[in-house]
Amino acid sequence: MERIKLHDKCFRVFIPYEKIEESIKAVARQLNDDYKEVENPLFLSVLNGSFMFAADLMKFLNFGCEISFIKLSSYSGVESTGEIKQIIGLNQPLKGRSVIIIEDIVDTGATIVELHKILMNAGVKDIKICTLLLKPDAYKKDLKINYAALQIPNDFIVGYGLDYNELGRQYKDIYVLDNN
Repeated sequence: MERIKLHDKCFRVFIPYEKIEESIKAVARQLNDDYKEVENPLFLSVLNGSFMFAADLMKFLNFGCEISFIKLSSYSGVESTGEIKQIIGLNQPLKGRSVIIIEDIVDTGATIVELHKILMNAGVKDIKICTLLLKPDAYKKDLKINYAALQIPNDFIVGYGLDYNELGRQYKDIYVLDNN
């Protein structure tokens, strides 16, 4: 579909699934190189938005690893509230583990900064950040984004796991707010 309507807003295709998949394969190749000698790293997928990215990424990894999920929230509508709430927490020991955070999108960086603190307090050995989408114009934090499949402008998007007030996650393409 070229255009979709969610609640009171219209969106148009911004990134087709074929480009998303190609970018995920490129990130998986980097991870395969970087983690071939690391024993059992843990991928920590940030729900709800990263579920599609995490599922597709895992299909292209060729080393032993685990995946777990955490749910943090900072959005209301199309705006970040700036306040992070932990809704579903970690449930396994992390001390001494290599952890790769899987994010759907990094914009303000508030979520990854908070998650980084949580993981450091849990005693992880090292932390890398892997995101499907990076908004470099919005990201002003000091934490390095180690793997970014795609860089995009600071526009509001939905689809491929991302939502507008909980609608639109199911679309395989990524859509951008259409102000026309």
